[in-house]
Amino acid sequence: MQIKTHIVHFFEHLYYRPEWYHWIVALALLPLSLLYGSIMWIRRRIAVRKDYDIPIISVGNLLVGGSGKTPMTIALAKRFDKPAVVLRGYGRKSRGMVVVSQWGEIKTDVETSGDEAMLLALSLPNATVIVSEDRKKAIEESKSLGAEIVFLDDGFSKVDIEKFEILLFPRSIPNILPFPSGPFREFPFEKRSADLLLTEGKDFERIVTCKGCDEPMLLVTAIANPARLEPFLPRELVKERLILPDHAWFDKGAIEKKMAKAGVGKILTTEKDAVKLERFGFSMAILKLELKLEPAIAERVADFMQNYRNIR
Repeated sequence: MQIKTHIVHFFEHLYYRPEWYHWIVALALLPLSLLYGSIMWIRRRIAVRKDYDIPIISVGNLLVGGSGKTPMTIALAKRFDKPAVVLRGYGRKSRGMVVVSQWGEIKTDVETSGDEAMLLALSLPNATVIVSEDRKKAIEESKSLGAEIVFLDDGFSKVDIEKFEILLFPRSIPNILPFPSGPFREFPFEKRSADLLLTEGKDFERIVTCKGCDEPMLLVTAIANPARLEPFLPRELVKERLILPDHAWFDKGAIEKKMAKAGVGKILTTEKDAVKLERFGFSMAILKLELKLEPAIAERVADFMQNYRNIR
């Protein structure tokens, strides 16, 4: 696990905070990156998009790692009466299609659902949340359960599904190379395929509050690009850190050992991590995240929904 963690941290720095020596690795991997990008370019152009007879909104990004997809999905889905959210369920200890929640009723546990799906289910009591490797099957299930609209989490790469494409971008992108030399899942110019491009700091802002941050703590998290938490941390209270790769599962003993070493009786974590940590019974402070959206974003989504209904 330590070797994997070190590798993940190296590539996170290469993608989001590169130093001169990171570029040596990026250049060595460049032939693979060009091959990968070219395959994705061909795939997007030969795909035939299918309409599933229900409005679908994809909230995605072109970069690996977190960009605010989950809070954006929550912010938009709250505006509809019967939305369904479909996602793969990365990191879950299950396979196949699982209905995580049905109109607010939680149907399974976090190990079966995965962390992001459970967070969505708890945050959207008006929604149905489904995880599935086969997103098309989950869309059909959403329809059968009575959904009026489907939000497809991280769906930009699903090139054969007819949908309204929202792409999220961070404030700055220091490395614009395709994977694995850089963070881009496809060539950057593929953003032209999206219907709505949203940039943090311009189109939306993260509003972070620290609930329960009242004593020294151990930061415990397993999210992509954890450095993005830095501006929101109460640094004088964070005495030590336990950072694992995105979606990793936590070990209670390892946390207790780290807490004892730091001399703290409380952990600080994110909402996504908290759904996995709450079973351990630790005293927890939570970094609660909401997005403040420009009004035009909701208007564009509402226009799409209205236009879809008009042509049916």
